[in-house]
Amino acid sequence: MSQINLGIIGGGQLGSMLSTAAKKMNINTTVYCNDAEAPAQNFCDEFIFGEYDNNKKILEFVNKVDLVTYEFENIPYETLSEINKLKPVLPKPSVNRLIQHRLAEKDFINKLNIRTTRYVNIEKKSDIETLEDFLPGILKTTTMGYDGKGQYLIKKIEDLNSIDVDFSKGYVLEKLVKLKKEISVVLTRFGINSYEIYEPIENMHQDQILKHSKIPAEISEKILDQSKNWATSIAEELKYIGTLCVEFFIDRNENLYVNEIAPRVHNSGHLTINAYNISQFENHIRAVCSLEKIPLKKLSNAKMINLIGDQIKPYRQNLCLNDNEFFFDYLKKEIKEKRKMGHITTLI
Repeated sequence: MSQINLGIIGGGQLGSMLSTAAKKMNINTTVYCNDAEAPAQNFCDEFIFGEYDNNKKILEFVNKVDLVTYEFENIPYETLSEINKLKPVLPKPSVNRLIQHRLAEKDFINKLNIRTTRYVNIEKKSDIETLEDFLPGILKTTTMGYDGKGQYLIKKIEDLNSIDVDFSKGYVLEKLVKLKKEISVVLTRFGINSYEIYEPIENMHQDQILKHSKIPAEISEKILDQSKNWATSIAEELKYIGTLCVEFFIDRNENLYVNEIAPRVHNSGHLTINAYNISQFENHIRAVCSLEKIPLKKLSNAKMINLIGDQIKPYRQNLCLNDNEFFFDYLKKEIKEKRKMGHITTLI
C-alpha cells in the first residue's frame, strides 16, 4: 500500500497532536491554516498558510493530499463542501454544518430523545424580557464561540442592561442547571456500529476554560452507561467517521444532559495519549484512513491539567518531572492570558 498523505485543516495543538500520531503510523500530514504562526507546522510534514476562502491556496492543499480532516469546527461549510468534491472530507462536511449552529445542534439532539438543558432561540433583546423562567441562564451566540467566548451569564432581567450584546447575531438562551459535575465521552466511530469508546472523563472548568480532566470519573453506573449510550446514538445518527466528543452536565438530582458535541478530537481526551494503548488522535487517524481498529485497553488511571497563559513558563525552564508525569508544550510562540499553552498528564 502506498503511503497516505492526510490533509489537516487547522494548525493548533489538536492539529499538532494529530500530526504526531500520524507520524507514528508512517502517514504524512499536510496542515492548512490561516495562522502563519500556527504551532502544528512544528509537527507536520508540510504546512500551507492561507485563508479558508482562498480557492487557489485550498486547491494547492487538496492536490497534495489523499483525504482531509479538521481539528476545529469553525471552518466555512462551503470550503469543506468544495474540498469534498475533490477529495474525501471526514467527518463529512454536513456534520460540521450542523454542529456550527447551536440551535440546530440542540434540536438534532432532542429529536433523538436525548436530554439537553432547556433552551430558546433569541433574535432580539425584548425576547429575553418575557422569559424569566429561563433565568438564570447563559446567552450564547448560535455560531462561533468557544472557551467562553460569545457567552453571557444572565441571572436576572436587569443584567441585560450591563452586558454589551450585538443582537444582530443569532443567540440561544440556555437555562442553567444546578450543576453537580461535568463529564465528557470521547469515542471513535469506524463504521456502522463499529466503535472504540473511552471511559467517561470528569472535567473541571475555570473561567469557562477546561482546567482539569481525570479518569475514572466519579459517577454512578447508571450515568456511565447512559452517557456512553447517548454518545454512541449521536455518532450513529450522524453516520460519523472519526473521533468525536460529547460533553455532558450532571445536575444535583443525578439527571444527565448533553451540553454540546465536538466533531473532532477534544481537549478532555488528551490524557488518552498516556492512559490508553491507542490515543484519541491515533484512533481518529485510523478511522478516517480506513485502517485497522485495535481494541482499546486502559493502561492507567490519569489526570490532566491544562497549562494556561504564564503557567507554561516554569515547565519550559526544565522543571523536574516524576516518572508518572508527562509534559506537552504546544510550542505556541506568544503567551496570552486564557490561551492553552500546554498540558501535564499524570498517571495515577
